[in-house]
Amino acid sequence: MNAGLSAVEPRPRAARRVYYGWFVLLVASAAMVGTLPARTQGLGLVTEPLLADLGITHVEYATLNLWATLLGSLGAIGIGRALDRFGGRGVLALVSLALGTVVCLMSRVHSFATLAVCVTLTRGLGQSALSVVSLALVGQWFVRRIDKAMALYGLATSIGFMCAFPLTGALIQSWGWRGAWFALGCALLAGLAPLALLVVRRGPEACGLLPDGESDADSSVRPSASVGALSGHTARAALATPAFWVFAVGAALYGLVASGIGLFNERILAERGFGADVYYQTLVVTALTALVGNGLGGWLAARVRLGLLMAAALFVLALGLAVLPQIATLPQVQLWAATMGLGGGLVMVLFFSVWPRVFGRRELGRIQGAAQAITVFASAVGPLLLEWFRDWTGSYRAIFQILALVIAAVGALAYWVRLPAPAADGARA
Repeated sequence: MNAGLSAVEPRPRAARRVYYGWFVLLVASAAMVGTLPARTQGLGLVTEPLLADLGITHVEYATLNLWATLLGSLGAIGIGRALDRFGGRGVLALVSLALGTVVCLMSRVHSFATLAVCVTLTRGLGQSALSVVSLALVGQWFVRRIDKAMALYGLATSIGFMCAFPLTGALIQSWGWRGAWFALGCALLAGLAPLALLVVRRGPEACGLLPDGESDADSSVRPSASVGALSGHTARAALATPAFWVFAVGAALYGLVASGIGLFNERILAERGFGADVYYQTLVVTALTALVGNGLGGWLAARVRLGLLMAAALFVLALGLAVLPQIATLPQVQLWAATMGLGGGLVMVLFFSVWPRVFGRRELGRIQGAAQAITVFASAVGPLLLEWFRDWTGSYRAIFQILALVIAAVGALAYWVRLPAPAADGARA
């Protein structure tokens, strides 16, 4: 009797393991934080002491940044192909080693020419290549839970930057910009590169899993061909859709604004009568409210139409730019920083999640690489555009008002844009 009953009793279900993709997500977040010395906001921390040390003007530095970022944007396109072919483990380790080496070398520059070479290489390896690798790792491991994954990714990344900015600022004040930059380079060499080799795997299929945590055993009722199958649009088809360009341009405009303000934030606030101490306060406020934007964006992305969410984010950014020339008190500065952080946090989550969700995983590296290249191009133009207008008009006021109108217009397009239908498995579309 007992034997008969035991024959029909279900086997105890094995203890549910934590999906390995969450560990990869944490490494991807660390990789994005590792781009700090290559990002405009990171360079903004050392702009004034660096220019004083090397005797460079703001316009010269903005011009250098333009060409360095434009040339560096090519790294976003090339790295996408490498990711699609070789996976993220080795690519992440190699890029981290290369970026760490260049950052260490940058701490020893003494001329405009060597600075230009180092900034160009950091842009290509960090702002472009490492950013694409970081984003693509999450997209490779998550599909159905991509909104949740990207919200947590954005949260972890924001916390990382929130810790990294004041820590780097403290190092700059204690060791100077050269000592701080050498320390950041060593962290990439001794920290991120080994972490990539120890934790990151090529993808869930290589671990016998389907994306989002199902094992092959859990999916035995499915056709075996589904395991490891990558569906979605090709990069060529994705770039032919209005949705790609609306989301890419919307994110790029945020990058333009963030880079322009980030590189010369201290000078912009000085124009409004505030000192360097207020500049460091705004970094903390922006980082904190970006966390709110990340969490809110991740929650809303599963419930609200993506175009509507992008429109709302861009309208918030437009509002922040419109009021910037009017701020006159410390509470107004903090409110402005909170507005920019909230809008930026929303845009960041959307930029992270829209590509795998709308266009699939088939050529995700190429699609994200193209979007990242557009964003990097805009980030290159931002600082120089702001400095040109300041030299021309004597103030940043006009360019902020123009950008507010442009961003609001793209927000309106985002509200109306239609998302493409999913591509069938193996489709050539």
